[in-house]
Amino acid sequence: MSKLELGVCYYPEQWDRSLWREDARRMVEMGLDWVRIAEFTWGLIEPERGVFHWDWLDEIIDILGEAGLRVMMSTPSAAPPKWLIDEHPEILPVGPDGRVRGFGSRRHYCFSSEIYLAEAHRIATEYARRYGQNPYVHAWQIDNEYNDHDTVLSYSDAARDGFRRWLAERYESIETLNKTWGAVFWGSLYSSFDQIELPNGLVASPNPTHALDFARYSSDRVRLFNRAQVDVLREFSPGRDITHNFMAGSFEFDHHAVAADLDIVGFDSYPLGNLLGSTLSEPEKHRYLRTGAPDYQGFHCDLYRSQGRGRMWVLEQQPGPVDWAEKNPSPADGMVRLWTWAAYAHGAQAVMFFRWRQAKFAQEQYHTALLRSDGSVDQAGLELAQVASERAALPQATRTRAKVAMLLDYESLWAADILPHDDAFPNAQIVREWYAGLRALGVDLDFVGPEDDLDGYVLIALPQSMIVSPELAARLRDSPAKLLIGARAGSKTSDLHTPPNLAPGELADLAGVKVLRVESLPELAQETVRMPDGSEYGFTGWREVIETTGDIIGRFSSMYRDASPAIARTDKATYLAMLPRAGLLHAVLVETLSWAGLPTVESDADLRVTRRGDLAFAFNFGAAEKPLPTDKPLKYLIGGPIVPPYGVCVWFDS
Repeated sequence: MSKLELGVCYYPEQWDRSLWREDARRMVEMGLDWVRIAEFTWGLIEPERGVFHWDWLDEIIDILGEAGLRVMMSTPSAAPPKWLIDEHPEILPVGPDGRVRGFGSRRHYCFSSEIYLAEAHRIATEYARRYGQNPYVHAWQIDNEYNDHDTVLSYSDAARDGFRRWLAERYESIETLNKTWGAVFWGSLYSSFDQIELPNGLVASPNPTHALDFARYSSDRVRLFNRAQVDVLREFSPGRDITHNFMAGSFEFDHHAVAADLDIVGFDSYPLGNLLGSTLSEPEKHRYLRTGAPDYQGFHCDLYRSQGRGRMWVLEQQPGPVDWAEKNPSPADGMVRLWTWAAYAHGAQAVMFFRWRQAKFAQEQYHTALLRSDGSVDQAGLELAQVASERAALPQATRTRAKVAMLLDYESLWAADILPHDDAFPNAQIVREWYAGLRALGVDLDFVGPEDDLDGYVLIALPQSMIVSPELAARLRDSPAKLLIGARAGSKTSDLHTPPNLAPGELADLAGVKVLRVESLPELAQETVRMPDGSEYGFTGWREVIETTGDIIGRFSSMYRDASPAIARTDKATYLAMLPRAGLLHAVLVETLSWAGLPTVESDADLRVTRRGDLAFAFNFGAAEKPLPTDKPLKYLIGGPIVPPYGVCVWFDS
């Protein structure tokens, strides 16, 4: 599949049956190819244990299929029914405050519950047996948005018991656990795995390795839960793609691991819904209030395309104002079209819009859709129809491997949350900022995990890789790529200990660096880094005192150890002894890309350019028209040399 396909999330159970056939006709007329259904239908299909009402779901699948639409069926485990909660209240999740999180919304289950794992497997089997061979069902979504409402980490009795079993299997003896956790510190020794509690509700911070192990255990439970349903669908619905809709911006479980079990990696894209809660500056939030950050869509598409081994779908695309954010502004007219084409440019095979018709009751009444609740077409529906007509003008094209890769390691993100050393340590935001900095220079990139193939890259960036295993270090060493290594990289072992040779641990020989001391600086410190051309850039937050056997590319200008190395370089790697942001990050990236022999193209801050095969795309996130950053004559397929406000331009880049 290399032509853009379009779809929608549909909830026929919320509307009168008399509308269904007309809805299907209008979907086809609008240019839709796919319809996702049924992710919250367990309580309707099985209103009491063992009693199934399939008739309405059978009917809507037939209606959609006969109209020419392909159905993505969902397993309904994201919302267990009330009768099941009444039978087994112990399946409910427990928050870090120790309070049970009850029935009445969604995602009210604990991943650690063996009872719920069996029930989810049972209902997935019923759905798969019923629809696994249905000619109109072409793909499956499992559950819905793991970790929505912060539900990966649960502090239930089931989680405690499961964690103890997991620890016993991992460490085999309590003596090994005590040594690995450093339990001698504060005298927190254990004599039995049954003594171990969950790392919440403590007087002070928990043992770091204890907390990291609980994050690992919780992530493993997500994969186990997902895999159980994957196995059911493989058995009863062979040949049909399986996906899950990851939440953009969620790092609470290892998406690399869960993605390995899927055919397609999907995610839900809400550029405005996630804007105000982001770490962007207030001026940036104001500037992009009605567009979303210019690199939001690209970041998540590139991440999940990479995890999906080239197969990525947007399973929910924001259509207008949402209803769940702190504030819910409308996107500028044209942005739904822009987000859709941006997803395609960054490798999406399909984009589905949330939702078909705006709800007129219950929790999501203010969440817009392609249609208003009265059935009239909203702005997103108009822009979808425009995309559907435009796609005919584009030849088939496939996203190819980039020359630059960015390493994203979930365990390193968890570790930095556990041991921040700086209350404002940006952690995952570092990855986003490096990505945005590279994209602003016209660089396309892939994401890789710690176990992924590193062949073919010219530069690999490690913005936040606090834990680096010996195996990963060896593969980085053997890769022909040059490395850009961020501060804190390799600073902890997999047990969350300081390496015997100090930071950067396994990367020390590659980087030619030893970290002697770390500190975190407040804004008032006003220290700078001097670059080779004499320019100086301010920085704050994380700073390291290092010694190096390599070349010194940048030096600190500081009242403390003035002129000490800030950027060190060997033939293989560039190491940063601070967190570069804003102007300093830009200068570092420009200099590093030049060192790696990679070209850069600087364009307007509101403009983003990317490539999919022989096609090039430009996207204008600004309120004023922008010229393309080239004087070459181009063959345009959509638009022209001036990209209008909130507009799109596509041309051949052969």
